[in-house]
Amino acid sequence: MANNPPSTTLEMSTKRIIRLLILLLLLPVSVAAKDFVVVIDPGHGGKDAGALGQRTNEKTVNLGVAKRLRDLINANMKDATVVMTRDNDRFVTLQGRADLANHKHADIFISIHANSVDRKSPMFTKINGASVYTLGLKRSDTNLSVAMRENAVMKLEPDYTTTYQGFDPSSAESYIAFEMMQHSNLDQSIELAEAVQNQLVRTAGRKNNGVRQAPFWVLVRTSMPAILVELDFICNPAMEKFMASERGQKKLAQAIYNGIAKYRKSAPIKSEASTAEPTTSDIRETEERIASENDRAGRHVKPVKPERRKKDKPKTETKNETTPTEPAPVKATVSNDGIIYKIQFLTSSKPLSDDDKRLKGLSPVDYYRDGNVVKYTFGSYNSQSEANADLPKVKRLFHDAFIIKTRDGKRIK
Repeated sequence: MANNPPSTTLEMSTKRIIRLLILLLLLPVSVAAKDFVVVIDPGHGGKDAGALGQRTNEKTVNLGVAKRLRDLINANMKDATVVMTRDNDRFVTLQGRADLANHKHADIFISIHANSVDRKSPMFTKINGASVYTLGLKRSDTNLSVAMRENAVMKLEPDYTTTYQGFDPSSAESYIAFEMMQHSNLDQSIELAEAVQNQLVRTAGRKNNGVRQAPFWVLVRTSMPAILVELDFICNPAMEKFMASERGQKKLAQAIYNGIAKYRKSAPIKSEASTAEPTTSDIRETEERIASENDRAGRHVKPVKPERRKKDKPKTETKNETTPTEPAPVKATVSNDGIIYKIQFLTSSKPLSDDDKRLKGLSPVDYYRDGNVVKYTFGSYNSQSEANADLPKVKRLFHDAFIIKTRDGKRIK
């Protein structure tokens, strides 16, 4: 057996070492991607005290509850990573809070606040109750006024009209543009909100003021399931005392934690394909970034070729077309239990025309109705593993796409 020359042996060893170093460098990225990332946002801070009570202020209550929530997650969710938008008394811009959550690729965003009403209100010292908000404009004067108050903090920033693209938080006309916004995470946000709201009532003993929708800036600008929690009314001395106390803050934090834990049990699981191979993950992130940039520039990104479709032809909820283009969804045969898996990728307030730009050329698609919301899906699969195979392809167009189970055209939760 011939021996390799010393130079050849050294070259081979060097290549092995380089490959090993590359794998070691990529490994932490792959592992971190599997973490459940929670961004906790204690509202207000620094020069922005938020709503005022008789003995404390909103920013202090928010931070106290947020820290306790962080500690609960760290102690009980070993696979979770918690990121705080602030962990002390400092001012953070609304855009900065959203940017941090997006940069960390958070799985959920929890913004914590305390509510209040105008001092002239006859209910100023009597009003009470917790509510959890998701993005939206199910218009009511109350919801809009709460959003205006929370969004008004942007006026404390120098040249805020430039940062927020001319948006005026105190002008009702500025909120009209929000009517056109589509939130791809609305379905999951509502599930999270309902879970947290239920626990604020059961665990923290708060009056149930319900899950609501309003155009909060931090919810508009975050790209993951996001909620804004109004713990209770700080203008009510009794509620303020509870929120300022150690016992009250523990109960409120425990309630939010319980809601997050409940949500996780029913939340869509991340596809293993998205984290199995570091190189594949890197490629996918690059493709998604290019797709996003192209879409913002007004160009259609077409890793999937759209079929020819008639304009403005209404979709039917039972349509199951096939196409030779990639990805070609599997047409499932109904199993014994009747369960069909689909990839949900978009939520809308009404059905969209076939050539609507918000569908980004994805075809063929179906939709189903959930209350007053229309939810779009791609594919029809006999098993979750089959759906997982197509999920990364859909995620190139819709980063927050996830797999759902259906029976007889309705989602099973």
